[in-house]
Amino acid sequence: MMHRRRTTFHRIFGLASALLVVLGCHGPANAAVARGPGTRMPVERLVIDARAAGRRFPHFWDHMFGSGRAVLVLRANYQHDLAMMKAATGIRFVRFHGLLDRGVGLTGRHTAAFYNRHAAGAHGDAADPAYNFSYVDQIMDALLAHGVRPYVELDFMPPALARDPKMVQSFWYHPVVSPPRSYAQWDDMIKALARNFIEQYGINEVAKWYFEVWNEPNLSFWGGVPKQSTYFTLYDHTARALQDVSKRLRVGGPATAQAAWVSAFLRHAAQAHVPVDFVSTHVYGNDTAKNVFGKNEKISRRTMVCRAVRKVHEEIARSPYPHLPLILSEYNASYSNEPDVTDTPYMGPWIASTIRQCDGLVHMMSYWTFSDVFEEQGVVRKPFYGGFGLIAEDNIPKPAFNAFALLHRLGHVRLLPAARSALITRRRDGSLVLALWDYSPPDGRGPKYTPPPAHRSSRVFRISVHAFPPRARGYLWRVDDHHGDVIRAFNAMGRPRWPTRQQIAVLQAAGRLAPARPVQLNDGRITIVVPQHGLALLLLNRR
Repeated sequence: MMHRRRTTFHRIFGLASALLVVLGCHGPANAAVARGPGTRMPVERLVIDARAAGRRFPHFWDHMFGSGRAVLVLRANYQHDLAMMKAATGIRFVRFHGLLDRGVGLTGRHTAAFYNRHAAGAHGDAADPAYNFSYVDQIMDALLAHGVRPYVELDFMPPALARDPKMVQSFWYHPVVSPPRSYAQWDDMIKALARNFIEQYGINEVAKWYFEVWNEPNLSFWGGVPKQSTYFTLYDHTARALQDVSKRLRVGGPATAQAAWVSAFLRHAAQAHVPVDFVSTHVYGNDTAKNVFGKNEKISRRTMVCRAVRKVHEEIARSPYPHLPLILSEYNASYSNEPDVTDTPYMGPWIASTIRQCDGLVHMMSYWTFSDVFEEQGVVRKPFYGGFGLIAEDNIPKPAFNAFALLHRLGHVRLLPAARSALITRRRDGSLVLALWDYSPPDGRGPKYTPPPAHRSSRVFRISVHAFPPRARGYLWRVDDHHGDVIRAFNAMGRPRWPTRQQIAVLQAAGRLAPARPVQLNDGRITIVVPQHGLALLLLNRR
């Protein structure tokens, strides 16, 4: 009987301890916590010295974001989403394709006529100029009005300047990817564009922008043959034309997919004495090791992006330009439409883990994209189709948007320990801010997916804080299957193809970041439980 009573007592004690852990109180310091028959929750112990020196932690992940093609900037819903981004993150730059594309109207038939007259020895007419900067300037005005600057991707080929105007890429809007018929005409257009920017906005402003030459010339976006050498010719002309207007204009490339061509590009720039102020390239979580590293290896979605970043970082360090900044001007967990990935809370841990791994290797990272106001595959047909955007159509925030909003609150000094599933930071006022997550691969959810129950937990963080008020108060925010996840509400509606105005309002509310929960240290300690695919942000105020 005594043995039986002791067993019953321990069962009761174990249930109480588990409840305390779920509620965020400090529980027993065992290595793993029981979750159910045959399973145990992994425990991470974080011992933090709040006064440790730490190191700089610039917010390289939320200073720049990609977006749909340039002309979409003029849309009201694009600008609404941009305002949401500005309010929630540290966005400073926006990158987009197609500034030179036909839809922006920089060039047209009048441009070809202009060049034909000049070729015949005639003079241009001031009333019939070669270029029309109306939409170009409206695009820049809209960005600057929202407090962000353009990262000027110089593409695609204006049909009036193309060697082959029928050489188009497969995007819905069919951009022309042909080389120019005359590099003299291309140079003239680039110089005219740069002069217009300086006249409109002043050199002190435009010198803070970035000018990137083309987009992914190693893929179908560039029709030169052979691709690499013809792209280098395009780059040389563009970089020199820009800096003929002002040496203060920043220009870079090669803007390749799959982290390609960087070593060759920098060797070429050194040999040709061509300006280069930064290196840019792209990689996605589901790119293959064969395409990125040239090897047959299985690299997980979790590690692919930052392994590629490290590769390029090391290539720059070995190049004639070892101190050039690296800008990852496109990245995401997926380059394809995977609703299981980009629409779900999975993205919170993926983004946080990517930031942790890439810290110290990259100047800026540009998540592709901030909005599903996006037309590469045509007009969006339905919400939550696995689009790139952080914000779904109709201004509905996805869990990934909430993840960026939380991670923006991290401090600017990173402290030890360098945990696998945590970022520990300090703000200027001495407050501590921790990002905590549980990464698991995407779980194949679909229209009939049922999220796990609220009590299901996956990872326990036992946190001890030294040199800090032992009963400090703070707040805890979460993004997971039960916090800031619009997909739950969308599934409950039966995933309508065309939500009504009333349903859209419900989805907008369901997608908002859940309110913070007050927390308090207990003798300098606290335990936080993060569910599978969950991201939590813990703020501890020094005062």
